[in-house]
Amino acid sequence: MSTDLLTPTDSVILTGSAAKQLRKLIEEEGDTERMLRIGVKGGGCSGMSYILAFDTPTDMDVRLEQDGVAFIVDKRHLLYLGGTELDFSDGLDNRGFVFSNPNATSTCGCGSSFSA
Repeated sequence: MSTDLLTPTDSVILTGSAAKQLRKLIEEEGDTERMLRIGVKGGGCSGMSYILAFDTPTDMDVRLEQDGVAFIVDKRHLLYLGGTELDFSDGLDNRGFVFSNPNATSTCGCGSSFSA
């Protein structure tokens, strides 16, 4: 899958606050062999959990860049993540990354897992 053919509804969309926080994390990581991975895995109370971690790219990955943040997504995960917005909340009662996934048919109470 060519990244030139991806539209925002096919990909993960980073908000400005998420991009800012991710740039900080990438700078702190400092490992040029690994990239930021956004994905999903089986598990969690709703069936699938989000992945946000540093990992080594594979042939199954699409390399993307938004707002100065380079990241990888497994091509197979785009089915579940297409159109997902990743935000970063820095409030007093809630701090961390927040996924808003239009493909999720249900989510758990904490928002870290979903079913599609």
